[in-house]
Amino acid sequence: MQTQIIYGILIPFIGTTAGAACVFFLRRQPHFLVQRSLTGFAAGVMTAASVWSLLIPAMEQSERLGRLGFVPAAAGFLLGILFLLFLDRVIPHQHMNSDTPEGSRSSLSKNTMLLLAVTLHNIPEGMAVGVVYAGLASGGANIAAASALALSLGIAIQNFPEGAIISLPLRSSGMGKGRAFLLGTLSGAVEPIAAVLTVLLSGLVVPVLPYLLSFAAGAMIYVVVEELIPEMSGEPHSNIGTIAFAAGFVIMMSLDTALG
Repeated sequence: MQTQIIYGILIPFIGTTAGAACVFFLRRQPHFLVQRSLTGFAAGVMTAASVWSLLIPAMEQSERLGRLGFVPAAAGFLLGILFLLFLDRVIPHQHMNSDTPEGSRSSLSKNTMLLLAVTLHNIPEGMAVGVVYAGLASGGANIAAASALALSLGIAIQNFPEGAIISLPLRSSGMGKGRAFLLGTLSGAVEPIAAVLTVLLSGLVVPVLPYLLSFAAGAMIYVVVEELIPEMSGEPHSNIGTIAFAAGFVIMMSLDTALG
């Protein structure tokens, strides 16, 4: 069981590392249509994971509440939204296609703030993996190993383009391949850290698991709506992001259903 949990936690980080390694094979930043398709794909995976891997299990575990079984899922979801809204306000960061920094005022470089933006993005994903594997470790949360693996694989799939989206622009700006790869990899380091901390606190997590599952879902949906959808739908207009969103959504939904 411990080995299974370790692998499950590391799989998303491996996805980020593999994406960052694209810097060794590609010389320049990908075309904006490629970036939009990757962003849309990531948004679709995160949306499907929020529903099938987090919100639906949260409501299933609250069925004993009868008609009020939706309450833990609704409350946790809103708290997740508010938590990411708070982080978005206090952490200085800058999105890839924006020239305006967000969060608190800071003298940090643009590259550093780009990394902070991705780190902010990855926090809910690490929480989601950690919560699911904490439930699996407890043995009493009715979470199947296959469902936990499906979530890890889905997040790893969408982490691959994230790693590339960070490392390739850094390389295009003149940074060395090794450093660009390292920074792209480190952008996903918060995920296994958050997951491990959550699993270590599994004894405290399980009693409120429905709230935490939906909390992670809310945080992920915040990232999708606030960051990914605007990036995949910017000017000039293109439908490639929407098509990639649909592909990512279907793949994650299929993974969770087939493995769960």
